[in-house]
Amino acid sequence: MATIMTPRQALAFVVKHGIVLQAARGPVPSFAEYVAGGPIEGSWWAHSKSHEIFALATVVSEHDDVLVCKLVEGKVTYVHRSVWPALVKLSARFEPRQLAKVANEHTQTGAHRSLSTPFPEWVPPAVVREARAMSEAEAERILAPLFEPARPRRRRKS
Repeated sequence: MATIMTPRQALAFVVKHGIVLQAARGPVPSFAEYVAGGPIEGSWWAHSKSHEIFALATVVSEHDDVLVCKLVEGKVTYVHRSVWPALVKLSARFEPRQLAKVANEHTQTGAHRSLSTPFPEWVPPAVVREARAMSEAEAERILAPLFEPARPRRRRKS
């Protein structure tokens, strides 16, 4: 029998890694593949655990300690609060759009509307203070996976 992941386990994955991609593959782990239990061929929406992935992604993305942005390769990225000071410290190394907080809103008509809060408007004052106290070397260590040379992507089987 397949086990169902709890919201606590899903959030723990984000806490452990600090930065994870919602569903894409890249230099940081994939949240969707973690929930699925392994690599996903094609779209995660077609995966047998798609409803679980969606439900847990919603819980994680709505958590106060998780920034949802498009930090990694323009893909939806979850960034845990513990990493925010490093992002602030090294913000000049990123495009403003990478650090904007993104969200989706359901309108009364049932349509979805994308919302964006520019950097640094979403940054709490406590995080700014933590960033000031952090060395650049420490911030680089925390964000190291983002600065490593890109690995060749695996080719999908045809």
